[in-house]
Amino acid sequence: MSHLQLCAPQLDDWQELLAFEQENRAFFEASINARPAAYYCAEGVAEAIAQAQQDAAADRGYQFLIRQDSQLVGRINLHRVQRPYFNCAELGYRVGARFNGRGIARAAVTQVLRRAFGELQLSRIEANARPENLGSVRVLEASGFSCYGHSRRSFLLHGQWFDRLHYECHAPLPR
Repeated sequence: MSHLQLCAPQLDDWQELLAFEQENRAFFEASINARPAAYYCAEGVAEAIAQAQQDAAADRGYQFLIRQDSQLVGRINLHRVQRPYFNCAELGYRVGARFNGRGIARAAVTQVLRRAFGELQLSRIEANARPENLGSVRVLEASGFSCYGHSRRSFLLHGQWFDRLHYECHAPLPR
């Protein structure tokens, strides 16, 4: 796989990010709840980037653009950071439809875990996946996550309830 880089979104990324989100809107909304319509304009994306920067500065969450050879191919984030007693966060990611099945999600998860357990000093990362989303289940399990629970009818999407699998990954123990 070519060079993959994670970088925090900057305000000058807004045009590329807006184009990426518009191109993949229907693809993403097939499996996650829709963003508000106001997100899909210059102001909406710029506000989201500014909010992501504020969240990172306040240690509430960390968003990253996934770039392959400088092209935006996806997004990955650590949100719901809980400190000091838990030192955990929740993982989320999305890869553009044209880039699925190329190992990008797995490589990005590996990189974000390294950052989470390294510079961010988190000790546990949680993630959720729908059982029928075999791609995400494979990515999580191949990245060292263990399934610790199954919630039935716990996620509402397009008027239908879906199950969720709950995963966790722990930082390596110090030697």
